[in-house]
Amino acid sequence: MTQRFQDLSTQEYSDLPIFSGASWVVLAEPVPKGSIHRLKLKQGTIIPVHTHFVDEYVFVVSGIIKTGDRLCEMGCFWSTPKETRQGPHEALTDVELITIRLGAMGDFESA
Repeated sequence: MTQRFQDLSTQEYSDLPIFSGASWVVLAEPVPKGSIHRLKLKQGTIIPVHTHFVDEYVFVVSGIIKTGDRLCEMGCFWSTPKETRQGPHEALTDVELITIRLGAMGDFESA
């Protein structure tokens, strides 16, 4: 394995069709079906309550997001153990996150 670099200018976002107002760029797949990705949410975007079957780590690069009853601002980091029900996540402003998920995405509840 060799080092791999992705400059900002080469990172192309694509819409994340399961969530209106969301786009992402996958930076790496550290384990099968897992991802390290940048996620942008437009103000008002809501990711419904969900559970991942693997551990997940999130860093707020910019903006304010409400996750459950917690307001998370730029610089906030949180980790969620596998099989923990979480959310909803609501973008109170335009938000950018970096997320590390160590496996498949998981199941989302209907709104």
